[in-house]
Amino acid sequence: MTDNITSVGGGNRPDTGVSALKGRTGAGTPAETRGKTTIADGVVAKIAGMAAREVPGIHSLGAGMARAFGAMRERVPGGGGGVTRGVKVEVGERQAAVDLDVVVEYGVSIVEVAGGVRTNVISAVERMTGLEVVEVNIAVDDVHLPDEEEEAEPDEGRVR
Repeated sequence: MTDNITSVGGGNRPDTGVSALKGRTGAGTPAETRGKTTIADGVVAKIAGMAAREVPGIHSLGAGMARAFGAMRERVPGGGGGVTRGVKVEVGERQAAVDLDVVVEYGVSIVEVAGGVRTNVISAVERMTGLEVVEVNIAVDDVHLPDEEEEAEPDEGRVR
């Protein structure tokens, strides 16, 4: 049994934005295949972002300006988590492609970290969505040095 996967939703193509997995219908088909499941692009991006962050050697995701704006957005109540920062996905009828902007820790093998990220992202997206991941492109934008401090939030405000 093969699910049919189609895209529906917004975007510049009438069929982008959400992936739909359609099962067969009828009394003789298994219950788990009756009906349609839709998966939004944002869901695939979140899965890919979480899977990439799980790999040892990844410091953060997002290019310089994206990280700066993301850090500001995270401080604003309701501004969003930033799980998809540095993640772009394209979802087709049966396949997905993922682009990641990453910052790695100093001293790690970038080739090994990239291989680990690809393996983890492909495994997570395919397992959770049923889409075939055709490629995971990784752009290493920076190396985080041990003595570089992230901009820390002050422990106490000026006004009490």
